[in-house]
Amino acid sequence: MGKSRLLVEARAFPSILYRPRAPGRSVLRSFPAVLDCGVMTRVVPALRIGPHEIWPPIILAPMSGVTNRTLRALYKPFGFGLTVTEFVSSNALQFGAKRTMEMIDQHGLEKPVSTQLWGNDPALMAHAARVVRECGADIVDINFGCPAPKVTKTDGGSACLRDVDKCEAIMRAVVDAVDCPVTMKMRLGWTEDDLVYLEVAKRAQAVGVQAVTLHARTAKQFYKGAADWKHIAALKRALDIPVIGNGDLGDPHTAMERMRESGVDAVMLGRATLGNPWLVSALRSLMEGEEPAAHPGAADRLRYAVHHYETMVAEWGEARAVPQMRKHLGYYLKGFHGASELRERVMRTLTAAETLRVVNATIERLETQGELAVA
Repeated sequence: MGKSRLLVEARAFPSILYRPRAPGRSVLRSFPAVLDCGVMTRVVPALRIGPHEIWPPIILAPMSGVTNRTLRALYKPFGFGLTVTEFVSSNALQFGAKRTMEMIDQHGLEKPVSTQLWGNDPALMAHAARVVRECGADIVDINFGCPAPKVTKTDGGSACLRDVDKCEAIMRAVVDAVDCPVTMKMRLGWTEDDLVYLEVAKRAQAVGVQAVTLHARTAKQFYKGAADWKHIAALKRALDIPVIGNGDLGDPHTAMERMRESGVDAVMLGRATLGNPWLVSALRSLMEGEEPAAHPGAADRLRYAVHHYETMVAEWGEARAVPQMRKHLGYYLKGFHGASELRERVMRTLTAAETLRVVNATIERLETQGELAVA
């Protein structure tokens, strides 16, 4: 697979990233310097999965249509120790279609990278694991967590939890198929009346899975209600392999509290980081025993959104980037007063130039007339 060129002459935003960068360098180009931490005091240990020491122990969750190679490379410098691809169908990987292979493509900047697979056939999952390993996956992750109907209607994702024996067969097949660590992400169970997470996790450990992530809701809950972290704490007590906690971690101090209370080895952040990668840098600072920097104001947030937008256009072309970036601009605009009208305008724009004119004009107004209050 060919690698698309990054936007190497992008505007730099020293005030936005949580560590200073050289002026005139793009976020992606300045990646090694961003991770050069100097002397620090870690208040939590690094996560180890096989040969990989993952610091900080903060993982970017796999998200369909979101965690492509561009977003992983852009968000990695904020403090993710591990990034995960979009979850990809083991069945689709048989055919090697361009769009499918793009889902597992990498820049190299975002390594280590875990590739997540979903499916319900052990042989197909094993084959898919070999394919993604050959394509550069450092870790292969098994998806027993996705509750989306497009996945569960074929008994994939969290629907696998309805058959614990099938889960074990899939995990065993994938572990036997590759020479890299295999991990697994799951929910508590299909319904609240059938919580199988402890049984599935113990079987995972027995067949050689090297870490387990638990999203502390059932499949039927989707994202309703609160994630029940007492189950994550119970899982940590039950296993010898690393446990990664996931669910309702939209505040860095809350994330640290959840880590301490549950004893987990790492946390996985997903939806809360979209349009707000500064959440990750704040959490990393806490893990290093430092007080987080102030959250950027509206103008700086929009500057980074412009950089994200321009990078997507450069990598994927305008026809694909413009519709994809509508939702991302919505995320960047979330949370500060007066943004609803702007959000509606950018949702109606048809070209990159038109969208960027609107956003850049907004930034200029914010700088000359004062920033909008952040909610």
